[in-house]
Amino acid sequence: MKTFNILFCILFIIAAALQYNDPDPYLWIPIYLYGAFMCFKAYNEIYYPKGYLAGMVVFLIYGIYLFFDKYGVLSWLNEHEAENITQSMKASAPWIEETREFFGLLILSAALFINYTVYRRKRNF
Repeated sequence: MKTFNILFCILFIIAAALQYNDPDPYLWIPIYLYGAFMCFKAYNEIYYPKGYLAGMVVFLIYGIYLFFDKYGVLSWLNEHEAENITQSMKASAPWIEETREFFGLLILSAALFINYTVYRRKRNF
């Protein structure tokens, strides 16, 4: 788990740094730094179960919003034939940005869920 957490801590810090030129960095930099902080603490075997749950709830609610938004994941799937989201972002293709954001939230939620599960298992032993 130490390798998992340090790897995701580094990845989330890089993701936060890449948000600098995003249209809404004030939102995404703290989101990714939250994930990095929680992984760093878990790396040090300091667990915040309420923090994991709060993060998962907020990220999943925002993810649901991005899924159903006008330019969200459903739009990307249905109206744009799930076009490649690794291409460069254009103002004329906001569904790419929203789909990337959705998957970022999914990855963050998964990391928090894994750490929450590990915490619960350690607590029960």
